[in-house]
Amino acid sequence: MEKQNSFLAETGKIAIPVALQVMLQSSFSMVDQIMIGQLGSVSIAGIGLVGKFTSIFNVLTAAIASVAGIMIAQYMGKKEEKEVGRSFYVNLFVALAAAAAFTVICLAFPGQIMDIYTKDPQTKATAVGYMRIVSVGYFPAVVASLLATVLRCMEKASLPMYASFAAVILNTGLNYILIFGKCGAAPLGVNGAAVATVISQTANFIVILLLYLKYSKSQGKRLSFSIHLGTAGKRQYLAMLLPLLLNELLWSIGENVYAAIYGRMGTEDCAAMTLTNPIQGLMIGALSGISQAAGIIIGKELGKNEDTAAYRKSKKLMYYGLCCSAVLSLLLLLLKNLYVSIYQVEDVVKLTAQQVLIAFAIISPVKVQNMILGGGILRSGGKTNYTLAIDLIGTWCVGVPVGLITAFVLKLPIPYVYFFLSLEECVRLMISFVIFKRRGWMQSLKVQE
Repeated sequence: MEKQNSFLAETGKIAIPVALQVMLQSSFSMVDQIMIGQLGSVSIAGIGLVGKFTSIFNVLTAAIASVAGIMIAQYMGKKEEKEVGRSFYVNLFVALAAAAAFTVICLAFPGQIMDIYTKDPQTKATAVGYMRIVSVGYFPAVVASLLATVLRCMEKASLPMYASFAAVILNTGLNYILIFGKCGAAPLGVNGAAVATVISQTANFIVILLLYLKYSKSQGKRLSFSIHLGTAGKRQYLAMLLPLLLNELLWSIGENVYAAIYGRMGTEDCAAMTLTNPIQGLMIGALSGISQAAGIIIGKELGKNEDTAAYRKSKKLMYYGLCCSAVLSLLLLLLKNLYVSIYQVEDVVKLTAQQVLIAFAIISPVKVQNMILGGGILRSGGKTNYTLAIDLIGTWCVGVPVGLITAFVLKLPIPYVYFFLSLEECVRLMISFVIFKRRGWMQSLKVQE
């Protein structure tokens, strides 16, 4: 019982702050959607489509942060402080390069990008203006992400949570002022939401940096600066990073194919899908902390070469995720009508959104298991080629073909399209369990000479 309580405390120390952070962001995103929802379906659809493209950048930088987390957790398990610093700075430089590339693309080619997603000229015009502004926030976002990763590995996940809390409050207040022209400001509509996003991302970076510097000074811990990787170190790093980058890129492109499918089914259908995004993010976010905790806890065990303990703790983490996700799905089924009713949109959009939420509630426990197992446990050993294969099969061999067939051949309504293409999550989970049972994912990283 004492060991069980100790493990729960270890998990909660990481999982609860991360979950609260993501839920705060999702809840305030929901408030943002409600504010923007007052501007009509075109505005909702436009911002939703920009969000889908931005998700490509988000998942790429999340992949870099994930590699940083794998390396930092394992080297902390080995008590190799020099390697911890190197892991942080190498990944920071790679993330900044990605931010520079995406910023240039969004500023130079927003119209061409939006042509992929929608044929509606009003939706496109709204999205183009929003994209140009919001891309400026990519640089502070990536630095904040890497700082949050190292703090979570230090078991100080509460510090990024505080920074995020301050940022989302600022973002919500600025949205109210800038979208509707309150407190003497001119009403900027959708562009006001973009300006608020950039300011809040910058504030998040500043706060998390100050909290990190204060904590590291109080503990006498500083990350030693080094970006030098020897030949063996480069091979080991690239063997983790490249499959994960390709994995996240192809997965995100797949998600964008889904968005294009929804967008081309009509503006009302696209708006209905966008309305469900905040509540989906809130539910998944509530359990994302378990995935983060899994990557760090299991990574440290593998760094200490404690494979048996890593396997046992992995099974407990998956069990926690299954129980919690089942409860949240039941709550969603009970409250879906209340959630949709708060939006000022057409009745047909509300009805479609309710039906999509039913489909999401059914598939959500499987999504959560994939997040914990594929996104946390299997990656913790650094063999990211396993998760690349799993996601390639799930997204491109199942999800995309099923989505295209159900939408444009069978011409099913969008809730059915969403449900059937989401069954790819079941395929992923079956493959992941086979890999997990065989234990080939377990690996302890080498230390630089």
